[in-house]
Amino acid sequence: MSDRDAQSANKLRKELPDEVPPPAPPAADVPAGKPPEREAGPQPGLTGRQRLVKGLWPPRLTRAQLIVALLLFGLGFGLAVQVASNSEGDSALRGARQEDLVRILDELDDRTQRLEDEKQGLEKQRDELENSSDQAEEARRQTLEKERQLGILAGTVAAQGPGITVTIEDTKGAVEADMLLDAIQELRAAGAEAIQVNGVRVVAGTYLTDSDKSVSVDGNKINAPYRFQVIGKPQDLEPALNIPGGVVQTLEKEQATVNVERSGKIVVDALRVAKRPDYARSSSE
Repeated sequence: MSDRDAQSANKLRKELPDEVPPPAPPAADVPAGKPPEREAGPQPGLTGRQRLVKGLWPPRLTRAQLIVALLLFGLGFGLAVQVASNSEGDSALRGARQEDLVRILDELDDRTQRLEDEKQGLEKQRDELENSSDQAEEARRQTLEKERQLGILAGTVAAQGPGITVTIEDTKGAVEADMLLDAIQELRAAGAEAIQVNGVRVVAGTYLTDSDKSVSVDGNKINAPYRFQVIGKPQDLEPALNIPGGVVQTLEKEQATVNVERSGKIVVDALRVAKRPDYARSSSE
């Protein structure tokens, strides 16, 4: 080989690469318009917290989960309403003074004692009827006594005894029928046995209505000052009107003044005519 041929061979060897890369494998057939699927597994570059958030949001709720969520919401709402109502009902007692709470407890004890006394009285009447030698005479005596008691309750008989007088001054004309009715109900609950208001006897069927800046009792118009004459135990009647949030405080909020006086003798002499019922009859007739 001549020197010229050797130089040409060296030049050609320098221009060619040392290693020739192997040919690439043939590409798999991929349908047109569809990208190749990625291999399953965690995406590179995402932290564990990011993968958790991506898995939880957006939420994928089923119908059953939605129904359970609605039921839990309804249950929670009902409990919240119940707790709120109980809190409102107890708020008046929570704000009451200690002596007011003691007065309320004493009134409840007195009502319980009155019911117990009534029970013992009925049991005594039963024993007298069973043990009396002349049962007919004893029955007649008890019948007359019961008639007198019912006459007082029905307003057909005058009554007298210890009690209180309640006077309500209403210069603003703000006292309404429902306020006076609340006073009557509180007095009855405290053991009032006979009541009259401005000369009108209060009985079981008494109703009160507003009438041109005044009040009507069973259709009889009465004007301020409203004067209640009440027969009963004064130690029970007066505290019943002065309980926290009771009759006296309600009337004073309307700028009315209430005066309560105890007395050893109250006369209730306003009478009602006994009216025969149109439809009701005794079951023994």
